[in-house]
Amino acid sequence: MPGMPADSGGAIVPFSGEPKHAASALPVRPIRHGVPPPISRVYISWSSGNLLQVACLRPPSPEEGAGRGAEEVAGRVVEVNLGVGAGNGSAEVEEEVDEAEMRRIEYGSVPAFALLQSRKNALADAAAMQHMHSVSEHAEWWQYVLEYSKTIGNLLGNQDSLPALMIEDPRAILKVREKPTSLKAAWELLEIFYVDKELHSWLPERLVDWLADYDSLLTKTDGTVYFKLNNFQKKLINLQIVENDDDYWNGLSAALSVGWLDVVVNMLRFHGSYQLGQMDNRETENGLVEAVAVLVSTMPRMRPDLPKGKLGQCCKTRPDFIKAWEKWRGQVSKLECSAFWIQCSHQKTRDGLKNLLHIMMGNIKDLTAATSHWLELFASHFLYIRPFTVGFEGMHHLAQKCIQLKPSFDTNGLTGLLNGILSENPEVVLAECTKKFGPW
Repeated sequence: MPGMPADSGGAIVPFSGEPKHAASALPVRPIRHGVPPPISRVYISWSSGNLLQVACLRPPSPEEGAGRGAEEVAGRVVEVNLGVGAGNGSAEVEEEVDEAEMRRIEYGSVPAFALLQSRKNALADAAAMQHMHSVSEHAEWWQYVLEYSKTIGNLLGNQDSLPALMIEDPRAILKVREKPTSLKAAWELLEIFYVDKELHSWLPERLVDWLADYDSLLTKTDGTVYFKLNNFQKKLINLQIVENDDDYWNGLSAALSVGWLDVVVNMLRFHGSYQLGQMDNRETENGLVEAVAVLVSTMPRMRPDLPKGKLGQCCKTRPDFIKAWEKWRGQVSKLECSAFWIQCSHQKTRDGLKNLLHIMMGNIKDLTAATSHWLELFASHFLYIRPFTVGFEGMHHLAQKCIQLKPSFDTNGLTGLLNGILSENPEVVLAECTKKFGPW
């Protein structure tokens, strides 16, 4: 669809910016074409999915010959992802990853993809000789795919790439990390569920790790545990007695519900009963706070290891995990029934700590109240209600129940992608990837 741009102050398509009716205002998408003015011709054509291809051409230079000038007309073709509307989905991805960064990722992925194809061809020849039906039957193949996925993941960004601060703030709740992107989050989801075969036995725990890295991307309107803690962090500067503030206990409950154990223990140590001048007068209260902190820090986790700074008791085998879980849950129940609660005179501390114990005991009412997004509630089920889940066992059905309890009105490519994965429908997964993140 070629066209000549109108004389509109440098804009390719004239737009007044003042629609008569706000409700009928159309989304406007800026095109980063990088072609210096004047632009004499624009071509627009449909590509795959929701992509438009826009070609911007400059006129031939009058200083050059007609034939040569026609061959050397400056121009560029860019792709615009229409997504589902301005401010959502693809528009968000466009803001997260600029054109230069996306070009670096695309060029950087070529050697890794070429190596993977070479290995695939070699395995295909070996499979033919060994009368195997497909390359995927080779154990080495999935190791090659995982190596490729890790390489691309590093290209997309490293969550721990920022240098550590020389002096850490003891009252810092959330660590300063590289800003996450939806593209990186989507790639990791695909790796977790489709590529890394060793994750099958501790898939729910890996999903909890993913949520810790990308919870801030789930929604921009409905709120998340991350934003709840981030808002309290700003408020903390002016708080002298944190245990008197409802947001302190709400933040603790929210962090515990999604398994951020290190954050919970750190926040519990903000409690006023730890101050030197208070410990003698609030000995019982401090003992209860410390007892809850110990239980949180020793919570059994069905996983081979834990990242640096993360808390919990690792169990590598299912029998060991079941034994440790039953013992730990018994300790939680014992503390919940302790007579020391009667001696705790600070009501908000007593109620707040009891609520944390109820979360660790898997009380669905408290878990639902503590979480903000359905995916957070989904993760909390695997931590406290269904800790022995392995693989995809009942995940899709549980996700639908959580969506009913915590409906989200903010459409997001990540949650749509996860829904497709859990429904075990590859066509939906591919469609979501193309729609939200482009063909790459």
